[in-house]
Amino acid sequence: MEIKVTHNPPREELEKLGVFSWPIWTKEPSEFPWSYDVPETCYFLEGKVVVTPDGGEPVEVGAGDLVTFPQGLSCTWKVIEPVRKHYSFG
Repeated sequence: MEIKVTHNPPREELEKLGVFSWPIWTKEPSEFPWSYDVPETCYFLEGKVVVTPDGGEPVEVGAGDLVTFPQGLSCTWKVIEPVRKHYSFG
């Protein structure tokens, strides 16, 4: 299961996806397990996170990244710097 990361996507792509109308989620530095019942696409406005899929390699994401987490992914989130991101499930 691949975590897809696009660094600094063009604003036109973000607008086409409707990113700026999605809800915003924030989180302080912490570490927690997470599983995705449905795919999530998110756009990081602030922060830095290391997401480690169960049995996989860590993926670092942060401000300016458009990220898609696949359905069925189980992982551990380690929030290094406080996160603020737009998100959409499904």
